[in-house]
Amino acid sequence: MDRDLAGARDLAIDLALSAGRLQVERRSTVVVGGTKAHANDLVSDVDLASERLIVEGISAEHRDDGILAEEGSALAGTSGWRWVIDPLGGTRNYLTGTGPWSVCVALQRDGVTYAAVVHDPVSGEVFSAVAGAGARLDAAALTVSSATRVEEAIVGLSFDPSPRTKRRMVGVLSVLLPAIGDVRRLPAALDLAYVAAGRLDAGLMVDTQLWDVAAGLLIAAEAGAVVGEVPGAGSEIILAATPGVRPDLVRLIEASA
Repeated sequence: MDRDLAGARDLAIDLALSAGRLQVERRSTVVVGGTKAHANDLVSDVDLASERLIVEGISAEHRDDGILAEEGSALAGTSGWRWVIDPLGGTRNYLTGTGPWSVCVALQRDGVTYAAVVHDPVSGEVFSAVAGAGARLDAAALTVSSATRVEEAIVGLSFDPSPRTKRRMVGVLSVLLPAIGDVRRLPAALDLAYVAAGRLDAGLMVDTQLWDVAAGLLIAAEAGAVVGEVPGAGSEIILAATPGVRPDLVRLIEASA
């Protein structure tokens, strides 16, 4: 492979930490610039500044790489490698102070993720992974939970807050909630990172975008989660779960379709 993946991960960590510091410093003066796909899809000046910081840092080191980032930065690149960036995942949480948010950077080739970073600026935690080398929280190795009983499972939820997807979630939750332990509502990347760390037993993503999940999916998989779309549940439903609870969760989600 023509890339130092550990070096790519370390670059992503440095840039994510820098973006996180910017976000914390500018939180009291953030300016909302408007909405994107729908009324609940907000963008701020800090989203844009964070993306610019990360893109400029990557381009300075790897000028031939492609870029795909949430706030519109896009480069085709010529190296065959592409960086997928969510500069501020969970903008509404960031703006309202009602929950965590994250900085996410993933490196892909031919649609496969090889290095990934998810950073929580408030806790300071850095979740990362290199394909085939495991996942870690800071310097500590990560392993998913040993849960086997779906009725005790804690499931993280992340879904696009559009009217269409919220209507879809009514059916999913009506089947899921009575059968599991509990749910948590988190941005997608932290959902997946928490699965990797054993804090959640599963993470369910509905109608998310590539930049929402690219980094987190590798981290969860490298920690031992089974990740992928739910067959029979319709498009754009991704489940990352411990091996012991995934079959029952798949059955429940398929029943809600």
